[in-house]
Amino acid sequence: MRNGSSCAVLLMMCAAAAILSRETAAQAQNASQTSATVTVLRAGTLIDGMSETPRKNQLIFVHGERIIRVTGPGEAIPSGTNVIDLSNATVLPGLIDSHTHIFLWGEDPKKGGYDANILKAGIALRAARATFAVRRALEQGFTALRDVETEGAGYGDVEIKQAIEEGTIPGPRLFCVTRAISTTGGYNLEDYAPELDMPKGVQIVDGPVEARKAARQQLEHGADWIKVYMTHRSWVDKEGRLVSQPTLTVEELKAIVDEAHGWTKKVACHAYNGIGLQRALDGGCDSIEHGLEMTDAQVEQMKRQGTWYCPTLSVYYSDWAPADTPGGKRDRARAAVHEDTFKRALKARLKIVFGTDIGGMPWTEPIAQEFKRMVEMGMAPMDAIQAATSRPAEMLNMKGEIGVLAAGAYAEVIAVSGDPLRDIGELEHVRFVMHNGSIFKNELTK
Repeated sequence: MRNGSSCAVLLMMCAAAAILSRETAAQAQNASQTSATVTVLRAGTLIDGMSETPRKNQLIFVHGERIIRVTGPGEAIPSGTNVIDLSNATVLPGLIDSHTHIFLWGEDPKKGGYDANILKAGIALRAARATFAVRRALEQGFTALRDVETEGAGYGDVEIKQAIEEGTIPGPRLFCVTRAISTTGGYNLEDYAPELDMPKGVQIVDGPVEARKAARQQLEHGADWIKVYMTHRSWVDKEGRLVSQPTLTVEELKAIVDEAHGWTKKVACHAYNGIGLQRALDGGCDSIEHGLEMTDAQVEQMKRQGTWYCPTLSVYYSDWAPADTPGGKRDRARAAVHEDTFKRALKARLKIVFGTDIGGMPWTEPIAQEFKRMVEMGMAPMDAIQAATSRPAEMLNMKGEIGVLAAGAYAEVIAVSGDPLRDIGELEHVRFVMHNGSIFKNELTK
């Protein structure tokens, strides 16, 4: 019995020693990581992308590409840790623009409008311009973009995404649509001699079979989303009402939605108003892009179906045609109905995400100008910030990974000098950008 007891005691001592050894090794490894590879950001004011109230004097611990934890000022920072002092700044999650076109270079009528993008720039020039666009987005604190079609540049967005991911060029996280889809008579280029076979900015389909095949082709070639144009031209009728030409039928859209959802992907629908917008909702789209004019019944249907709304306000306030022309009347009608719809969408608490349609506007303009427009039309500043952070992250199936400052999220962090809750225009002057744990821009510390 004594020998048995001695063996048991010896085994217990060995087990305890092994556990202690593992704990000591783990502690040493953690200490090594904390002192050697962890970066700590001191945030004077922190807006985390989820909470309604900012927090003061927070510490963001970053290891590799991820945030380890976010704590108050009481936690000790081990000696040797890389500390970045943003204590005089407001720190936020990297911003997300849910509606961009990196292959578009503005649509100024004086420079040839939309058509010049396709007819006067070769693919190499367009790729170079897209490279500029993604860098400029990152410089402005936009660490993720949903790029909603290449406008005749094929699957170029997927290849720009690959170049970013392999480190060849700097840029944000891209969610790519590739070519987008519309119907015969439903997209540019138009108004050329009928005997000319002109290129189109999208993939043209007619009928549910062609629609499903196009979705399959785009998904096969790397599309993260499918985009469908449910309306095309718009004009003002004799009664002064905005009218938009519908494109795909409900059956055509349902084929696309069914295919995309089978691949666990989503469908964005460009829709201005009227019949085309109603078909988009009845066909099961996941997001409405622009949605210039929606009835109360359509707003309610969106809310019931959980459809996302990406309004893109600012782009409809530029490049207006003269007031006494058909185009000028259309441009002013678009803006008027859009403001009314946006305010009713706010009141109904639709799931609104920030989107600019940048590319339709020149990439030299500030992307964050959209925030001012949203706030001027009644959106609270914190709500507008969440529309560009945690809310699109959820839409993009990356809830908790981007658009937030919290443990486990990617370390995508920006900072501004002022308080964006007092002046939302501060977000046009981002002075610090961390993307995937690496500092891309720092004008706040030496």
